[in-house]
Amino acid sequence: MTVEERLYKLEGIVEGVMAVLPDRVSALEARMDLLRQEVKAEIAGLRQEVRAEIGGFRQEVKGELAGLRQEMEERFNGLRQEVKAEINTAFNKAMLYFTAIAVVLGVLTLFR
Repeated sequence: MTVEERLYKLEGIVEGVMAVLPDRVSALEARMDLLRQEVKAEIAGLRQEVRAEIGGFRQEVKGELAGLRQEMEERFNGLRQEVKAEINTAFNKAMLYFTAIAVVLGVLTLFR
């Protein structure tokens, strides 16, 4: 095969590639666009899932906080009742002591 024949054959190959190349590039661009759209749709779906998960976690945390608040309030109210009871007991004892002192003073006053 001569150089001219090789050159002619090479030109034919190049022309064939150049004839097919634009269609293949267009097909590849279309395929890339479809893949982009699929990736965007997948990302949007994942976003929705993450938002739903976060919303669920928020609800769980709110529920836990509400439960803790209620438990603390119940304990606080119980402690308050205990303190009130102890104060009342101490006050009643003090009143008894004062009453006893008053009785003793009254009796001492009578015997004078």
